[in-house]
Amino acid sequence: MRILQLHCDNIEYTPTKKEIQSAEDIENPQTQRLEELVVVFVAIEDGDDSSVAQNAITQIKSSMEKIGSKKLLLYPYAHLSSNLAKPSIAIKLLKEMEDAASELEVSHSPFGWTKSYKIQVKGHPLAESSKVVTKDSASVKPDEELTSDALKGESKIRSFWKILSPDGTMTNIGDFNFAKYPKLEILAKYESAKIRKVDQPPPHVALMKKMGIADYEPASDSGNMRFYPNGRLIKSLIERYVTDRVKEYGGYEVETPIMYDSEHPSMVSYFNRFPARQYNIDSEGKKLFLRFAACFGQFLMANQYQLSYKNLPYKLYELTRYSFRREQSGELVGLRRLRAFTMPDCHAFCKDMPQAIDEIKVRFDLSQSVLKELGIDETDYDMAIRFTEDFYNENKSSIEELVKKHGRPVLVEMWKEKFFYFVLKWEFNFIDGLGKASALSTDQIDVENGNRYGIDFVDENNVKQNPIILHNSPSGAIERIIYALLEKAAKDSHEGRKPQFPLWLAPTQVRIIPLKEEFNTFTESLSDKISASDVRVDIDDRNESIGKRIREAEKEWIRYILVIGEKEANSQNLSIRDRQTGDVRELSFDDFINEIKDQTKGKPFTGLNLPKYLSKRPNLMV
Repeated sequence: MRILQLHCDNIEYTPTKKEIQSAEDIENPQTQRLEELVVVFVAIEDGDDSSVAQNAITQIKSSMEKIGSKKLLLYPYAHLSSNLAKPSIAIKLLKEMEDAASELEVSHSPFGWTKSYKIQVKGHPLAESSKVVTKDSASVKPDEELTSDALKGESKIRSFWKILSPDGTMTNIGDFNFAKYPKLEILAKYESAKIRKVDQPPPHVALMKKMGIADYEPASDSGNMRFYPNGRLIKSLIERYVTDRVKEYGGYEVETPIMYDSEHPSMVSYFNRFPARQYNIDSEGKKLFLRFAACFGQFLMANQYQLSYKNLPYKLYELTRYSFRREQSGELVGLRRLRAFTMPDCHAFCKDMPQAIDEIKVRFDLSQSVLKELGIDETDYDMAIRFTEDFYNENKSSIEELVKKHGRPVLVEMWKEKFFYFVLKWEFNFIDGLGKASALSTDQIDVENGNRYGIDFVDENNVKQNPIILHNSPSGAIERIIYALLEKAAKDSHEGRKPQFPLWLAPTQVRIIPLKEEFNTFTESLSDKISASDVRVDIDDRNESIGKRIREAEKEWIRYILVIGEKEANSQNLSIRDRQTGDVRELSFDDFINEIKDQTKGKPFTGLNLPKYLSKRPNLMV
């Protein structure tokens, strides 16, 4: 069966001519006009049966729930297929579909007639979709990845898609005007379609190779990357910064194993309930899996604590290098989605829901601040928030407060019933140039794992309770932050702006270029003086023209370039080429260092991760 589903402002159709002998009988055919409905053009194919019809109408009703529509027109449309079923079978199956949608305001256009029609389709992300439904559509084919029962269960979750505005207005996604929020529209379409495969490499892939940051590792499993010296420097600085911010917030850093016994009682309970795509290992009769989050280790550790309500909220933190997740191969691309990734993971154990909600607001502010300081502004991402209908009804004002903090409308997925271990999850999603959304910061309110892992605390009445657990990553995966920065740089370049890393993340912050060998001693002394001020500086001492050396520094996105000739060697001031402004300025040494310090204040520092002299560096073949 092939269906084309359209969410419409209206449709107007007129039966004009019987095309087949078995066409429906109509007395006095007239023009019909229907408004505010979903129109489903249907072609019943040879081999379709009642199971196909029921599967199709179930999918149609599910998508109608998401957009808040209760009016359906089934429109027989033979032109969708060249392999049509016999008319008698098609009529029977269409009738079964109509009967199965009796809770809706459902109708059909006459079967077997030529019809003229005019249609006005709405302009929102979920307004148009097409599907092919077959007998085998729910079966696992030999070349498909085996899917756990939990993953199959996830696909059956009933949810509604809405837009929640900062003023508290909740709007059906089909009725929201996205004109001022194009990225939110992309996010809505991406999330509801759940299509994660990438058909072409995004711009950051070429940049990560060109800039000597990272590349695919052909000798490893897909989705495991190699990081070159520049990439390792950037990655380590981000890791240190995020870790410092979490510890300032109150997270206590721990370290836990990367593999766990899948037959441990807590793990069995978890995997029986929740979907996971993990790497499995057999070792000495044990069935182990590689962690895909820091949750397991931190929860097993928390199980060993004797906690009082006075200790809560208690926060454990780990930067996992690495977490492992067996993403599907078509989803793996560059640094955006990996099978081995570095995830800052902070769990807060809270005594009750009011404390958890207060804490999640603090972590929301932390996450916004962390992203901003990493070079990702609020305009670079859009927010999605997911919750159960019950949780929303009980905590509207707190949810609305989070949306106000974001300052723009957000995408909402509201679950009719609780399926996951959490009752709320929010996330900031970066939208790249290919229209793909990638979650960065996130937090969850977990109401199950305290009990599952036997974590308890003594409350004010000396009674043991299980804590509510918050799962926060203030940045998301470190590799994904680098992906977002490179995607932003690619966009800047495309739009005529100079791409740039935040100065504190630039592998080289200052490059010195001596005009002649006779200035090498002065250059060496100057580089030592700059380096002593915790600034990454290198020297291009190669036997190349000054023009070529400046151009190559520009291509490496080096912000400050100092060309040293006789005038500069004898001057009290520095002559500075500023790549960002395009100016050449004269500054005293102290003023120059202070300008750099102003841009790197509060950020971690590490020295060069390559030889100081460019003549000593091997060329990277990419």
